[in-house]
Amino acid sequence: MQQSMNQNQQAIMNQLAGAWTSSGLGKKLIFTFAIIALFRFGAQLPIFGVDNQIFQNMAGTNNLIGFLDMFSGGALGKVSIFALGIGPYITSSIIIQLLTVIIPYLEKLQKEDGEAGRRKIQQITRQFTVVLALFQAFVFATILSKLPGSIMPGISLPLFYLGAIVALTAGAVFVMWLAELLTEKGVGNGGSLIIFIGILAGIPLYVKNTWTLVSADVKMQLAFLVLLLIFAATVVLVVIMQDAVRKVPIVSARKQIGNKVYGGQNTNIPFKLNPGGVMPIIFAIAILLFPTTILSFVQQMNIVSPGLQKALTAVNSFLSPSSPWYYVIYFALIVALTFFYASIIPSMQPKEIANNLKKYGSAIPGIKPGKPTADKLDEILTRTTFIGAIGLGIVAMIPTVASGVTNITTFQGIGATSIIIMVGVALDFINQIKTHLLAKNYESFLKQQQ
Repeated sequence: MQQSMNQNQQAIMNQLAGAWTSSGLGKKLIFTFAIIALFRFGAQLPIFGVDNQIFQNMAGTNNLIGFLDMFSGGALGKVSIFALGIGPYITSSIIIQLLTVIIPYLEKLQKEDGEAGRRKIQQITRQFTVVLALFQAFVFATILSKLPGSIMPGISLPLFYLGAIVALTAGAVFVMWLAELLTEKGVGNGGSLIIFIGILAGIPLYVKNTWTLVSADVKMQLAFLVLLLIFAATVVLVVIMQDAVRKVPIVSARKQIGNKVYGGQNTNIPFKLNPGGVMPIIFAIAILLFPTTILSFVQQMNIVSPGLQKALTAVNSFLSPSSPWYYVIYFALIVALTFFYASIIPSMQPKEIANNLKKYGSAIPGIKPGKPTADKLDEILTRTTFIGAIGLGIVAMIPTVASGVTNITTFQGIGATSIIIMVGVALDFINQIKTHLLAKNYESFLKQQQ
């Protein structure tokens, strides 16, 4: 019995060792963790000539800046060279993808020019990222210059502006490069992983603040347990939504070549309930936070008239994460962006799928090939995406409502949005590892056949 258990353990260890070396999985994981470590190291390096404690105090009292700081892994609060984080790249990607629907040249690049067109769009995205980073760096340097005591004595203002803008822009471009390296040579989506690590880095602080809040109050401790249960239920719902698919049955026509009969098998086309994964969430946050960031910084600079300052304060409060209207707009954006993201995914184009089915002699049972098939697929996709979009929006609201009901707002930062991003990125990371393991098993099968 003991010998059998040892043999099983040895077999498992051999499988793990084989999986580690198969399809370059081990190298990819090491590379991924190395890039993450490099990103976290850069997030600790402050800009020259700045007393970052001044801005950290401001971040602690400003909900918006604290929210942005969470997604940068604390780099914004530390006034690090990575303070802008992945934000300019994400915002640039959103704008360029939206423009592909409006500008015929970009639409042609994406849909007709194949891989070369996609590379061109990627290059345009990078160039626009630099422009956005320069603008955001200038705004950030300006707000720092207006904070009393933030610039160290002896540092001239022009020199500070030059150094801060160059450092922040270079940092944003470097983070963009790290994200692309992770996507290309690592495991998972680089941009999502960087956001995931940034959120993860802030969890110890949230835990500390929450423990301080509930440690002396039994009622708050019970409320905290309820909140944790709700968070756990939210995680389960996110996992279900990420993995849920609508399978459309497909029947292939039989073809006889010689004495052999090909086709005639029943298969299906799986359409994900949530085709965009965490991207609609990330896009919605970027769209909402961009104008509020600018408004907040303009307010802090005190360069406008009192009347305009009052108007900016009202707009900023309307779009702030502490406002209920923020979540109404946030919900609407999630729904709209889920539909938008589904519309640009190559594997979810009804006309192309219908043409491919007709080309290979396949069809949906009871539906004629060609346009009727495309119309039926469009109807199925619309319904599936609608359910997924509404579900994603509702799931995003649950932890926020729970935090308000239980009065435990110390987890507000990771409650409504970040938990979905973290679970989604973790699932994508695990699925990519499974893909490598399946590739290893396939390689072993081919060797056995030979």
